[in-house]
Amino acid sequence: MLQIILDAISLGLIWAVMTIGIFITYRILNIADLTVEGSITLGAAIAASSIYNGMNPFGATCLALLGGMIAGLVTGLLHTKLKIPALLSGILTMIALYSVNLRVMGKANVSLLRIDTIYTIFEKMGLNHTNAVTLLGLLCVIGIICILYWFFGTEIGCAIRATGNNPQMARAQGINTNNMVIAGLVISNGLVAISGALIAQSQNFADIQMGVGSIVIGLASVIIGEVLFNSKTFYFRLTSMALGAIIYRIIIALVLRLGMPANDLKLFTAITVALALSLPVIKTYLPPINKSIKEDVRC
Repeated sequence: MLQIILDAISLGLIWAVMTIGIFITYRILNIADLTVEGSITLGAAIAASSIYNGMNPFGATCLALLGGMIAGLVTGLLHTKLKIPALLSGILTMIALYSVNLRVMGKANVSLLRIDTIYTIFEKMGLNHTNAVTLLGLLCVIGIICILYWFFGTEIGCAIRATGNNPQMARAQGINTNNMVIAGLVISNGLVAISGALIAQSQNFADIQMGVGSIVIGLASVIIGEVLFNSKTFYFRLTSMALGAIIYRIIIALVLRLGMPANDLKLFTAITVALALSLPVIKTYLPPINKSIKEDVRC
């Protein structure tokens, strides 16, 4: 059981990078960006293909970051310049990326077995694969949280947050909201692509279908992080996203341990997200427990 939890934590840390990326678009910009399902595969495809062809794993991961940023740029341009709705822009980019990913890999999947990856340097220090993934994932999450906390405190970062919070007021203050939306999408999909690159190197292969359902997984992690860690400060909101991704992976591992068929995981995730998002509505149908307690005390 302990090993199952440790494996879930290591996997949750590298998926946490994607969760933070989704948080930027979903919570900061108020955009449900479906580009994620294509950009996570794009990051995996670029990293796996580059490493397979002899490129340094760290350079391949940086190249994956660049690819994800370009994917976010395309979605941003479709939305802001061509006035296509954000949801449809993400769908169009996601569909286009399916063909792009096949072009990048040259086939449906690329294997990295017996090839050095970004985790190999830690494994050579004596760590097993799970511990190497955990250590690198933790370092990446901490680094990304610190960088984003600093960035969103700068003038541009505050402008992005203002654009998502109140675009009309942001424009009244002289902020180019279109550029801020593009910047947010670029950053978000760059992070998602990094996550894809880390996942591909962790499981030693990249597959064209690995991004299917990733937006739901990311949203589930965001919701779990917000519900369990109702943080007020921006730094701890970012941290709660990482914790939400870890807890989601632990829940999935325990559910599988209890005997749920793997084929039902996406259904379970969808139901979890639906229930979490509908909590405010569900609460309106529940009796006011606190009020009832107070009335009983008075009696």
